[in-house]
Amino acid sequence: MKKYCLAVDLVDNDELIAEYENWHKPENAWPEIKKSIWDAGITNMEIYRVGNRMFMIMEVDDTFSFERKAAMDAANEKVQEWEQLMWKFQQSMPFAKNGEKWMLMNQIFALNAK
Repeated sequence: MKKYCLAVDLVDNDELIAEYENWHKPENAWPEIKKSIWDAGITNMEIYRVGNRMFMIMEVDDTFSFERKAAMDAANEKVQEWEQLMWKFQQSMPFAKNGEKWMLMNQIFALNAK
């Protein structure tokens, strides 16, 4: 198992943040999106928020690669529809390249129990 951590900012608007969180409740999650995540080799995904900054932890199996996930997403109309909807709520981080959303974070510390 491998783990990746990513971050993105939300538009700093309480109503939009509440709506974004509502879309991510289990009863509102699109089954096609969950399937596309699993099909890409992501075995667990958690998203956390503080203010308008979000942090995602992804655990993946050996079939996962960011390139494969991007290709699968580009070919999936429902994923494209979801991503377009999410841009209403998300915004690029100040140092992101144009159009870049979720950015891979570098681990700078780990404390492991013996």
